[in-house]
Amino acid sequence: MKTSFMALLCLGFSVLFPQLSPAQDHTNQLDSLVNDGLPNNAPGTVLYLTKGDQVLYQKALGKANLELDVDLQVDHVFRLGSVSKQFTACAILKLAEEGKLSLQDDIRQYIPDFPIKDQMIAIEALLTHTAGVKNYTGLASFTEELKRKDLSPAALINLFKNEPLEYEPGTNYKYSNSGYILLGYIIEKITGQTYATYIEETFFKPLGMRHSYFDHPVNLIKGRVSGYSQRNGRYQNAHYLSMTLPYAAGSLASTPGDIQIWYHALYHGQVLKPETLKHAFTSHTLINGRSTGYGYGWEIGNIKGTPSVKHVGVINGFYTYVAYLPEEQITLSIFRNSDSPTDLDILASKMLAVVLEKPYMTKELMMTAAQLTIYQGVYTLDNGEEYRIRLEDGYLVYFNAGGTKTRLVPTAKDQFILGNSLNTLSFKRTKQGKVADFIIKGTGIASNGYRKNVKISLQSKMEMSLQMLQRYVGGYQFQPGPVFEVILENNKLYGQVGHDKKELVPYAEHKFFARDLDASLIFQVNSKGSVIGLTKIQNGEMTATKL
Repeated sequence: MKTSFMALLCLGFSVLFPQLSPAQDHTNQLDSLVNDGLPNNAPGTVLYLTKGDQVLYQKALGKANLELDVDLQVDHVFRLGSVSKQFTACAILKLAEEGKLSLQDDIRQYIPDFPIKDQMIAIEALLTHTAGVKNYTGLASFTEELKRKDLSPAALINLFKNEPLEYEPGTNYKYSNSGYILLGYIIEKITGQTYATYIEETFFKPLGMRHSYFDHPVNLIKGRVSGYSQRNGRYQNAHYLSMTLPYAAGSLASTPGDIQIWYHALYHGQVLKPETLKHAFTSHTLINGRSTGYGYGWEIGNIKGTPSVKHVGVINGFYTYVAYLPEEQITLSIFRNSDSPTDLDILASKMLAVVLEKPYMTKELMMTAAQLTIYQGVYTLDNGEEYRIRLEDGYLVYFNAGGTKTRLVPTAKDQFILGNSLNTLSFKRTKQGKVADFIIKGTGIASNGYRKNVKISLQSKMEMSLQMLQRYVGGYQFQPGPVFEVILENNKLYGQVGHDKKELVPYAEHKFFARDLDASLIFQVNSKGSVIGLTKIQNGEMTATKL
């Protein structure tokens, strides 16, 4: 779950902020975080942390090319993926500063053949992911075959332009690459240049970003690394993707050093006026007053209260992350040449907190089941999602219907850490002392949970003998669906489909709940006491017959 604080940024970016003393060397702490936070078997990762022009920490781990056994270097070139969006956003904002467009313009002013929708779509709505335009990468037409084809921007827009809007512009936030495709096309229509040429001529060349490119696969790019994917525990070359398809939403490539140059230029007003950048670094607000946590091309966050802007990029073979603290002029780039999922936000936030001398440190507070029971309930978040808090086998867990369960770890009275995240969930109490609503604060925008008048019952583990557990072991065939295997390991029962395995905890005779998922199993038994099938309950019911 993403949460963040609104960044309140000063207009005077030229103000000098306190500088870190060279004596404040955090190398050992940062090394420890990196060793704990990165997969040991990743092809490679580059980390580059700077304050102004001073490099505080840099490290290259692993391989740039597995087949040639070439080590990664900090100046190697990586695909940026969605980190590219900030360059597209700044291009639009620069054109607005030059009077060539307004953020409130209807996009059909520049793309006349874009179908008329029920509501006008403003350029700003594309920047902030609040336009309701369907994400083309999620459409059925975006097939593996299509991903190998070169498409013009107009042909790319044809993939989604006739799709109905998902919601009225300005009423909701939903991340959509399609909006940035449209922005790239608007840049071309206004400037008469290709998107690639405009970005290179306007930003890369003038700023001295000599190792930044539109990632044309046929071009020779010195230092460009190979990208990998992990399948069934083994690495392979990433599937081919025509870079005409990510286009203005994710087709740029760069080095961590060039990214530092970019933020140095932003800070010193070489890209945009300070007041324009302030808007880009501020969370957008929906019509109903809810803050989205996204500005213009950046996600808005904070590190222990210090404002940050950041973005992640995931694209075939690559996983990138860039965070910037404007008030401190600190930039952190983490580039990986593997697209296997990794939560780089947690690693980055911990590293930045160390540099700020505000490390994340928590200690669990021991609480009894009776003390934890009072927090059980159903809560509605600001975005309308509904979450449950329930006591299971002595622990509080937090989950939405049918979703993954996350343990709430108590750290103080009415205060919990959400699993292994950096999100703190703090409860409020009524004047009568009863637990009421909560607020979640983390590395993003804060989110509230409002308690509903709905009771929720706890689920306690039932002790069951090894002989009793053995009765349920076997394969169960869903119709239609896969074979569900129930296995016994170390006196515990597990349910498994493929490589996905979840512990099953007994809470009544023939009844189990999943330890880490909002799902339960009820086994069917015949008159002879033999298990003959099961019913899985998870956002609905499915039955399976024992093989």
